[in-house]
Amino acid sequence: MKTEGEGDCPFAFNFEADTFKVGDTVSYRVPEGFDEMPFVGILLEVAEDYVVISPNDPSDPDRRMRGTRESRPVVSMKEATG
Repeated sequence: MKTEGEGDCPFAFNFEADTFKVGDTVSYRVPEGFDEMPFVGILLEVAEDYVVISPNDPSDPDRRMRGTRESRPVVSMKEATG
């Protein structure tokens, strides 16, 4: 029997940068201010050397952040808080 706090993660992340596609859920990070703390986002755009991520903020549904194209994209503090 599972207790509160146990179980599977409710997100299915894509950590394979080579296979990123629009709509994938990714774990991104903002090392400038939050070290390796994981954040969850959805890929809106995938380019050769960058991605555009939606942080799924209900108070700002049109928000877009540019990040690096790697297994856990890096977003600058300016993009994350802008």
